[in-house]
Amino acid sequence: MTQTLPGIDTGIDQSALPSRLHHNAFVTENQEATRAFYEDLIGLPLIATWTEVDELFGKERTYCHTFYGLGDGSALAFFQFADPEDQKLFGPKMPKSPFSHIALKVTAEVQQQIKDRLAGAKWDPEETYVLEHGYCRSLYTRDPNGLLLEFTVDADNVDDIDATRLQSAKADLKRWLSGDYSSNNDFR
Repeated sequence: MTQTLPGIDTGIDQSALPSRLHHNAFVTENQEATRAFYEDLIGLPLIATWTEVDELFGKERTYCHTFYGLGDGSALAFFQFADPEDQKLFGPKMPKSPFSHIALKVTAEVQQQIKDRLAGAKWDPEETYVLEHGYCRSLYTRDPNGLLLEFTVDADNVDDIDATRLQSAKADLKRWLSGDYSSNNDFR
């Protein structure tokens, strides 16, 4: 079976692709602050906590590894180390760039609920904002570790938009790489 979008065959065999994201892992300095943010404010349940001691990178390391579940079975995961030297060595070192982030698909209702909980908790308003991209509407905020999260609601006509972008994806990239930086987002 090939991967398809409405009316468009990409020619890629789906069985040769990863089926979904399993988890995306980060380092936290404070597991409880991370839990309170993801569980209490965002609404992602804590689904596993692993407390482990492993031989890693030439040394025995003791750490706690937590997982917060997403609707498709994937998770966001966080490590915290018992040894302050390990903690310093491995992170967290989150970039402040708004272009380094995790985007999670949500419904408009879930996006509003998250926005309301953040506002109710007086979560950093300078780090919480909404952008209308045309093809989606996104709520952005940073977690206690500095990780930027995007909660995205697709436009009602996202299937048509995706099909349009797929048809010209390679040509658009080639055009941009050749120095033509004109926008192709006529959905805003």
